[in-house]
Amino acid sequence: MSAVGKIHSLQSLGTLDGPGVRYVVFMQGCNLRCKCCHNPDTWEMSGSTEYTAAEIFDKAVRFREYFGNDGGITISGGEPLLQAEFCTELFALCKQNGINTCLDTSGSILNENVKKLLAVTDRVLLDIKYMSNELYEQNVGCTLDKVMEFLQYLNEQNKPTTIRQVIIPTKNDNTENIEFLNQTAKKYNCIDKIELLPFRKVCQTKYDALKIDFPFGNLPEGANEKITELKSKLGKIAK
Repeated sequence: MSAVGKIHSLQSLGTLDGPGVRYVVFMQGCNLRCKCCHNPDTWEMSGSTEYTAAEIFDKAVRFREYFGNDGGITISGGEPLLQAEFCTELFALCKQNGINTCLDTSGSILNENVKKLLAVTDRVLLDIKYMSNELYEQNVGCTLDKVMEFLQYLNEQNKPTTIRQVIIPTKNDNTENIEFLNQTAKKYNCIDKIELLPFRKVCQTKYDALKIDFPFGNLPEGANEKITELKSKLGKIAK
């Protein structure tokens, strides 16, 4: 029996979620409560649309001609690892048909189902949010140790990995954080790219609609000049 996935939304020609042009599947549900989250509407499993893996694959494959050599299908969220069985089935279909697969995740869950998913994943976009357990516990709802355990497994599997981090003023926009990313990239050979993304508050309307507080709504948005400065301090794999 095919796994059924709870899907938040679909994007047909994404260019920001992995290499090349990609069909992006945003999964519903998240186990974390990041204070910088741009998609609070993905937290709960309710309010989603259900699809089988085959149904999603049939939608995505229509755009195959746009993928080129580098593009393919990305699963994002929410947190895809909560629905690892569905994601595995979808990525297995992709692999059978020669389509590149990319997983966008916080890396906070590692179990046998997740390991099966990683076996059919070509690249992982791993969101490392902060440089300490303390900051993770204050602002995310898990520990950095969990994420590093996930990264260690990716390294053991030689899984190509892009580290992504949203740069948040007063939280992680400092040289010490960049040095942590540099040292992490040196330690784990699977990391071949680091992306720094500016903190934005366009999500405020979602929080307002849901009638919940945006914890980082009082912080300024990230300045492009600051992002450029921090990128200059990264190693050669910065983007």
